[in-house]
Amino acid sequence: MFVLPFPAIGPDIVAFGPFDVGGLVLGPFAIRWYALAYIGGLLFGWWYLKTMVRTERLWRGLPRPSEIDIDDLLVWMTFGVILGGRLGYVAFYDTAAYLAAPLEILKVWHGGMSFHGGVIGTAVAMAIFARRRGLRLRTLFDLSAAAVPLGLGLGRIANFINGELYGRFAEVPWAFVFPTDPAGLPRHPSQLYEAGLEGLVLMAVLTVLVWRRGALARPGLVTGVFGIGYGLSRIVVEFFRMPDPQLGYLAFDVVTMGMVLSLPMVAIGLGFVLAAPKAPAGAAIAAPGR
Repeated sequence: MFVLPFPAIGPDIVAFGPFDVGGLVLGPFAIRWYALAYIGGLLFGWWYLKTMVRTERLWRGLPRPSEIDIDDLLVWMTFGVILGGRLGYVAFYDTAAYLAAPLEILKVWHGGMSFHGGVIGTAVAMAIFARRRGLRLRTLFDLSAAAVPLGLGLGRIANFINGELYGRFAEVPWAFVFPTDPAGLPRHPSQLYEAGLEGLVLMAVLTVLVWRRGALARPGLVTGVFGIGYGLSRIVVEFFRMPDPQLGYLAFDVVTMGMVLSLPMVAIGLGFVLAAPKAPAGAAIAAPGR
């Protein structure tokens, strides 16, 4: 009585094949919701970053990247997200299995991406890009941090559609039985909790900081708030989410790898906030027309 029917939707938006081409079987091929979430998040980020850098009133005279810089940065960030996300999953979540079969690392279509690894990969890519272009690294961090929550929200919704990363046993009216769950138990839709906290709530907070409080004029502030907000949100949701089966709980039947990796994000975020320069005079941005 405490179970909602799982939506009649699968991981694939559309699938076609396999095809027999002269005895060579190709496919099947599929366009997946998870891939679309990545693409949608990157395209939104590209548009949003360009919108921010062209909006003069957000910067109060602070040097900023050009729109052409943002076009090039998207390529660097894409590689950083994909390489960092994959290598992070290998390093943090299933090292032994990938050492036993190294070629599996290349098979990203089999799944296995780490958000924390993606953050590290993207940070490295942006650091190299900033050095090559003579740009302020903290400003690049702030711009990307302001856009990331939407992509996070889309990714968590895709996790829900895939029936992966589901929650612990739950006796709540909004519990689901996920078709991928061999136990067939009602569970917390922890993916949707993350989409709400890491996506909707964090995006709203950062939008207010950027567009109403002039936070881009204080390099590092947006990055710091993002790190604190994401880290705390992830730690809270980990209390409802099933740990990765190959790892289980790391301590006390409570602590998970997601919690361990999120704690440094909170600490580093706090450091960015404390190190952010004071706002220049008049940095708080009035509503248009005032």
